[in-house]
Amino acid sequence: MPEPEAVGPHAFFGGAVHVYESPQGHRAGTDAVLLAACAPADFAGRFVDAGSGAGVVGLSVAARRPEARGVLVDRDDTALALARRNVAQNGLTDRVAVVAADLLAPLRDRSAAGLAARSADLVLTNPPFHPAGRVRVSPDARRADAHVLSDDDLTLWVRTCGTLLRPKGELLMIHRPDALRALLDALAGTFGAVAVMPIHPRADRTAVRVLIRAVKGSRAPLELRPGFVLQEADGRPTAEADDMARGRGLIAW
Repeated sequence: MPEPEAVGPHAFFGGAVHVYESPQGHRAGTDAVLLAACAPADFAGRFVDAGSGAGVVGLSVAARRPEARGVLVDRDDTALALARRNVAQNGLTDRVAVVAADLLAPLRDRSAAGLAARSADLVLTNPPFHPAGRVRVSPDARRADAHVLSDDDLTLWVRTCGTLLRPKGELLMIHRPDALRALLDALAGTFGAVAVMPIHPRADRTAVRVLIRAVKGSRAPLELRPGFVLQEADGRPTAEADDMARGRGLIAW
């Protein structure tokens, strides 16, 4: 496959990571930054960035945690080519691999692609955001694939993330607040110690995202954490959001 057209490199976390992205497909933004900032500061195990796109989330985890190793997983050829370029761009070829696999495929197909069950200590995922049949779909196939997922496939996506984790492994996920019930249902039976953190654009606005942390095999109860606010009333980033975006702080669970 020829080298895909790209824009960038775009800097994330104060220049800790530089990423090339597709000019037509999905572009990483606040959701990716929030998700990457959730990973524990001292994480030193194996992670999977499930549905990685160009790799912003997984590369950010690896670049800021020298002992971490992991894989970026996607099924889109353009995203995979960009992810490979970005791994090399950031000097992480010794610790980060890129795997072509469909998270909605049967277990045997995922395993054959190199995505083994119970192989990760941490899975980070930003599933396609919009519910199928309820939004206008982009004419760009790659953008549509990155943005739209049916309710049934969302459940399967979350359960696949569960199969990738070892016992007591952690799942970190970002999604829409109105998908929370479906997400909690998908987590039930496999995960416990579920913590939900609402993300508010401003302190007086309703949440526009939820961050979810869950532990495989735990029996601890659900927790609703204090919300994370992105902007002050005048539109400036809050101190916490600014620190996070510049790589000076993480989201504490």
